[in-house]
Amino acid sequence: MMRSRLLTGALSSLVVAVGSLAASADGVRDIAPTGALRVAIAVGPANSAFWATRNSANGKPHGVTVELANAAADKLNVPLQIVEYLSSDEIAAAGSTDAWDISFMPAEARREQFVDHGPAYVAYTSSYLVRAGSAIRSNADVDRSGIRVGCIEGTATSRTIAKTLQHATLTKFVKAEVAAELIGNGQLDALAMGTEAVEDLSRRLPGTAVLKEVVQSTGVVVVSPKGRPAVKAWAAQFLQDAKIDGTVRRALDVGGSANARVAP
Repeated sequence: MMRSRLLTGALSSLVVAVGSLAASADGVRDIAPTGALRVAIAVGPANSAFWATRNSANGKPHGVTVELANAAADKLNVPLQIVEYLSSDEIAAAGSTDAWDISFMPAEARREQFVDHGPAYVAYTSSYLVRAGSAIRSNADVDRSGIRVGCIEGTATSRTIAKTLQHATLTKFVKAEVAAELIGNGQLDALAMGTEAVEDLSRRLPGTAVLKEVVQSTGVVVVSPKGRPAVKAWAAQFLQDAKIDGTVRRALDVGGSANARVAP
């Protein structure tokens, strides 16, 4: 009798354990239905807490978002698939095409029609980079007749300055690399991008300078495609845990944003 009860108990425990494993596997499939976690990132010419850049040795993207993507895939114990885009708007627009599972981007209300926002991992500001030899000293100096201003198409920064500039000539670039080249050779007077990105560019473009005033400020958040509640919930919990256990801090440090502060 005792042996029978022990056997029955052992079988019951096995059934519960197998059921838990099955539920866990189903949960992973809800988040990463292709078997790999597809993380969308924006790749550009300058590093920041949002923008990834290419490794000069192997051409692969690296940066804060890549570090977070690796941590997310490790958390699920699935392979990582990086999906590259030119801007956060491109990422958001692709949210309805089943091209990616999670991503990271500066929070903006208009994007919530395409993606669900989760928590922020870092504050994100944008600023102006001015060309070598420029007499521009403030944001007000930028908005003058004859001043050539550049920004990156499909970014919150581009929409902010499009609303505020009244006199300067604004050009929106699809590829950030083109804008960086033009301000480097003096064909643009000012370039608006994330503050970290323009600071990175300024270090590589002699004579250029970053204006002290901020163009706009928001948080960089984790996002998921609309209509995927399981992904939204998991991504939010992943990022909250990552802020607490030091994963975000390590991603910022390793990804080249050591001076950035983790969002509360």
